[in-house]
Amino acid sequence: MAMALTEPLATYIAAVNGNEVESAVGCFDEDASVLDEGRTIRGRSGIRRWIVETKKKYRHTIDPLKSAKEDDKVTVTCRLSGDFPGSPIEARFAFVLQGGKISSLEIR
Repeated sequence: MAMALTEPLATYIAAVNGNEVESAVGCFDEDASVLDEGRTIRGRSGIRRWIVETKKKYRHTIDPLKSAKEDDKVTVTCRLSGDFPGSPIEARFAFVLQGGKISSLEIR
């Protein structure tokens, strides 16, 4: 059974899973940042490249399992499945939301 998430998180995850790059990028504000695999990606154009690169490399899907909210931060524990050793794994996606958009995402 799929877990219900608020916007823009539900749209972001559905877009990544559906390989809908522009829809996923549209969930982020202009100056957003992503921390993934030890590197920081900044701005929508960088995030667009990151989404394209990671989907091509890992062909992954994200399945939300649970979430916790604290102020403007939402941490979503997900099952991450794809073409990488140990798949599937559990990863935490820590989103910071501002003005209805994702301002930062840290994947741990």
